[in-house]
Amino acid sequence: MEIIEQIKTNKLVENQTEIQKICLHKLQSNPLPDPKSEHWRLSNKSKFSNFLEYPFNEKDTKFDIPFTKNAQSTIRLTIGKNSQIKFIEEDYSIKQLSQDELDKYIKEQIYCFDQNENWSNLLNLSLSCTKNILGLKINGSKIPPIEIFSHSSSNSLNAKTLVIFLEKNCDVELLQVNLGIENSSLSQSTYFYLEENSSLNHGVVSYGANRSNLLNSLNVIQQKNSEYNLGSLHFNFNYARFEISIKQSSGNAKTNIKGMQITKKDEQISTYTKIDFNGPNGFLDQINKSLADDKSHAIFEGSIIVPKIAQKTDASQLSRNLLLSNLAQIDTKPQLEIIADDVKCKHGATISQLNEEELFYMRSRGITLPEASKLQLSSYFQEIISFIPVSKDRWDLLDKLLNDN
Repeated sequence: MEIIEQIKTNKLVENQTEIQKICLHKLQSNPLPDPKSEHWRLSNKSKFSNFLEYPFNEKDTKFDIPFTKNAQSTIRLTIGKNSQIKFIEEDYSIKQLSQDELDKYIKEQIYCFDQNENWSNLLNLSLSCTKNILGLKINGSKIPPIEIFSHSSSNSLNAKTLVIFLEKNCDVELLQVNLGIENSSLSQSTYFYLEENSSLNHGVVSYGANRSNLLNSLNVIQQKNSEYNLGSLHFNFNYARFEISIKQSSGNAKTNIKGMQITKKDEQISTYTKIDFNGPNGFLDQINKSLADDKSHAIFEGSIIVPKIAQKTDASQLSRNLLLSNLAQIDTKPQLEIIADDVKCKHGATISQLNEEELFYMRSRGITLPEASKLQLSSYFQEIISFIPVSKDRWDLLDKLLNDN
């Protein structure tokens, strides 16, 4: 693996920034994550090696955005094309973060990073050159919907980083799209900082192509009275990991998460979440769904951490999974770590197949088996898709999923 050898010698990129040097230094002693750790033990070693096989590429290539139409009322940005920000700075309360602001915030995050648990973030930051880091500061409640795109390049590994500060009383709707090109790897790290009384409706749609790979990490810090809503969907990747870390830094915040990964053929897609409550009166409602077909493997591991200071926490984490093949595999592990004694927390997991009785009923009414299966899947998908902030006339995700499965 050429990239790992470059990490060991600290020669991954030329003209390294200070952040790249710090991350490379951390990675030198741990160039690969520990496969025995809980965070990585189920990761397919062969597929993970494939992710690292592609040579690193700082440059972007042109790409087409699938299954979407343009909308004049939407702000659309692509990481790697920072010049686009100029036209919105004049009309909206959106500013580009200065290099000093970006460096200060990222260094604060790196200081807390565990070399194994945050390996994906460290790799991403060691690769992300200045032009592939987009930092925004948003202030206001009348911001149009925002779409931000990251994409890979064929036969390459690309790294993109997004940092967004939401100032007080902000209300934002943001769709983030990660696109995998055939025979490629994409590393995407995202950082959100929500100040008091701010609200973010965040959608993540990650859509791959044949033999594409993705490492996608999301890091969110919430201040008091903030609300963070995440709807996510990952599909069509040979190998993908979605790592979510959310910290309610002072309590009195709300977090709602609804996510789904869909696997087929021999794909492996996994979601790992860690929710930290660091104050009282925190709220979490989380549902994760996995659908696995053929010989594929879907993984969900969730962790809710409630220390003594986080009294009156109300947290729920549910994993609901659907197997479409006897050869497919789903691993799920929702878990709670509670020290506080005045809390209301629950977690659970189910694994099932398509309902045979419902299929029989629909077929007895003249509906074909493929059509009946699509109706059931439509119901299964809809709960997640409806939580992703997208416009149906521009992003018909349900049609896309039903046609792919």
